[in-house]
Amino acid sequence: MVQERQAEGGTLEIVFSAEDVARTRFAISPLWEVVASVRVLKGADEQGLHRRWAEQVRPLLAAAKLDLTPLFCLIAVPTVSIPGFLVPPPTTPQPSLEVELAALRSTPPDLLRTTSPGAQAGVAALREDPERGLSRLAEVIAAYWEVALAPYWPRILTLFEGDILHRAKHFAEGGAGRLLDDLDPQLTWESGALQMAHRCTRGAQRLDGRGLLLVPSAFVWPRIFSSFVSADGQPTLRYPPQGIGTLWEQRPRPHSPALAGVLGRTRALLLAELAAPASTTDLARRTGLSPGGASQHLTALHAAGLVSAHRTGRVVLYARTGLGEALVVGS
Repeated sequence: MVQERQAEGGTLEIVFSAEDVARTRFAISPLWEVVASVRVLKGADEQGLHRRWAEQVRPLLAAAKLDLTPLFCLIAVPTVSIPGFLVPPPTTPQPSLEVELAALRSTPPDLLRTTSPGAQAGVAALREDPERGLSRLAEVIAAYWEVALAPYWPRILTLFEGDILHRAKHFAEGGAGRLLDDLDPQLTWESGALQMAHRCTRGAQRLDGRGLLLVPSAFVWPRIFSSFVSADGQPTLRYPPQGIGTLWEQRPRPHSPALAGVLGRTRALLLAELAAPASTTDLARRTGLSPGGASQHLTALHAAGLVSAHRTGRVVLYARTGLGEALVVGS
């Protein structure tokens, strides 16, 4: 079970041993971002941080005509818990969605349970035929990912990687205490324990030598989600990364003359314009190119691995890949 941290309630004290400090690590989870982003689409973004993303994605999901019921019925909003089997802790630092979905498909039937009242009907449906139900759920998640997150993933991933580098610097400068004390204003490191306000759990929680898994998440702010009850998974905190407030900013970004010298002015301009995923028609309008001309240049950028293409209904969205993002940011 994954629980949402809330200001109301008691204080949870996460107690570290020397072994726990040694085993504490970071990871990135595409599957968790699927679940957390669905919560946003279902109304969990009260502050409107992800409004621009949601306004872009909702019509795309509608155009794709996906039946997202098997996924959406497992994620209740408002809620203080998410079924733990849906978001198992990643076992590697940066697993692909395919790897996480393979783990989801192999979930033992006895783990298909939840304490969230809003998700109980969905879990009950899975338990009727676990193999078929989990396979269908994985297919739905993959389809949702392709429309709602894949075009934005390089941007999100860049934010995560920057956050982890920031944390690594703090660890190098001040050790584990500095690292954990700086995770979030809602967390405080004191005398070998991490203090956090928690609605559902209070008192001391020992990690029992498993360490703590720290997962930056784009779609949780201003919350923190914790999971400590799983006997076969590492205790996990999912927290907002540094710079989350700038994630969806659409600042005009002039193309780099140096990059234009390598790619050509038009292709450098198109790459710079892809701060957010866009269609050929939209890019042509913004750059003054003909749709045919924009398409030819985008095809060349796609062949070079600098942009990716994602079909949603009859529209193809282009987005910068990790390599494309690195070239634009670096230049």
